[in-house]
Amino acid sequence: GVAAGLAQNGLIPFASTFAIFASARSLDQVHTDICYQNVPVKIIATHAGTSFGQAGSTHHALIDMACMRSLPHMTVICPCDGAETYHAVKAAYSYPGPVYIRINRGFDQIVYPKLEECTFEVGKAKVMNEGTDITVIACGSCVYQAMQAAQMAAADAGLKVRVLNMHTIKPLDEELVVAAAKETGKVVTVEEHSVIGGLGGAVCECLSEKAPVPVKRIGVNDVFGESGPATALLEKYGLDAEGIYKQIKEFV
Repeated sequence: GVAAGLAQNGLIPFASTFAIFASARSLDQVHTDICYQNVPVKIIATHAGTSFGQAGSTHHALIDMACMRSLPHMTVICPCDGAETYHAVKAAYSYPGPVYIRINRGFDQIVYPKLEECTFEVGKAKVMNEGTDITVIACGSCVYQAMQAAQMAAADAGLKVRVLNMHTIKPLDEELVVAAAKETGKVVTVEEHSVIGGLGGAVCECLSEKAPVPVKRIGVNDVFGESGPATALLEKYGLDAEGIYKQIKEFV
């Protein structure tokens, strides 16, 4: 509410808290004070997905993208690492309207070792690995895992896996999604989020209208997160490289 007031008076405030609180606990204020007024508040939501580990279901954010992408005027960004987060924050400053940037605890694998190796444009996904057999669309921490899974698929099964870094969930890069679906024939989405309403939902909504192909959504399957080390939780939900590779191979 304070951030909305500041924005109404010409400032561009950045508000930050844990992702589950920014989305679920504060949803009414985000809906009415920020999005309804269409003011340029930029929300940095930390500890997303299951990255809070042992804190458990109360602190895991598995529904936040579903909440945020359903709000009119809201832009939703999920960077893959620190370098991309840096560029996303800079882009959000000058991007019109409210923006929700979803990040983890800071323990993610590095995709871009140097800032200058990373380019970023809101709404424009990036091809991380070329492939013709299947497309994997990932966001956030799952981009690195999907790239590792693509390497496993190539080495073990000879599969050519195209990997897209869909850092912007809304607006979705529909042009790239449709092109990949038409060229590879099958799509897998990977996200540290519920399979309902997040990246998988956005991709399926797009493809059902513009390029229907078989789609498999990899994520948390409509359950609450459990307490445990963050890396163990990724493995449990099939979101580590090995788990993603196994599901890709089975799907193909």
